[in-house]
Amino acid sequence: MSGLSGKTLFITGASRGIGKAIALRAARDGARVVVAAKTAAPDPRLPGTIHSAAAEIVAAGGEALPLQVDIRDEAQVQAAVARAAEHFGGIDILVNNASAISLTRADETPLKRYDLMMDINVRGAFVCTQACLPHLRRAANPHVLLLAPPLDIDPRWFARHAAYTVSKYAMSLLGRGLAAELRDDGIAVNTLWPRTLIETAALKVDGLDGTGDGRTPQIMADAAYRIVTRPARRFSGHACLDETVLRDAGVDDFSAYLARPGTTPALDLFVSA
Repeated sequence: MSGLSGKTLFITGASRGIGKAIALRAARDGARVVVAAKTAAPDPRLPGTIHSAAAEIVAAGGEALPLQVDIRDEAQVQAAVARAAEHFGGIDILVNNASAISLTRADETPLKRYDLMMDINVRGAFVCTQACLPHLRRAANPHVLLLAPPLDIDPRWFARHAAYTVSKYAMSLLGRGLAAELRDDGIAVNTLWPRTLIETAALKVDGLDGTGDGRTPQIMADAAYRIVTRPARRFSGHACLDETVLRDAGVDDFSAYLARPGTTPALDLFVSA
């Protein structure tokens, strides 16, 4: 039996980008994936919906349950988790992937955008984890994975986008706190962040050009897979970088992950070297 065969993953923001890549990697093992995201109808700005992602998951060998969920809404999250657990018989892994970004200075960040980042990045991850806990406690090898950066209080990470940095660091701190709180329950909680820029369509919408030298979302998917297939009681409380996870697994050639062959990928935010 493959590592995630028969496992149920609840992945937020799984309609595109990194979330979808993680879902497709799990599907190759025959996993069951809950595609929990907001986009149910095509968006002219961004490709992908919960339904198109679900179709790709099934084509890759997995099972899929597309659920339209705004993780800012506690009732929607509770209902989605209940439906997922009923449909698949439980939840083994939660991936808190959904995120909001605004790389703006304080005087250029509308409070509506500030609230959006805090509500999705921090509160949303907490709400989803809280809702999944009863099911994770019954799982054989339960994992919670938050896509959040290692903590680095170097002022340069705050100087130009303090609000976004605080929201992502709060997500990282939440992961650290939950790891300690849930250790005795045998639920692993770890964070994962890309060492280099990951090229997704969302970069263009979020104010980045999306054409810099970067890697594909597949590197994050492969790293996430390595984390959530480890024994939960023996691997928890870690702030992981994708490249480090894969190097520890014996990977030393990352050229296959380049968005454009022959380029040198740029370091991502919150990564110094």
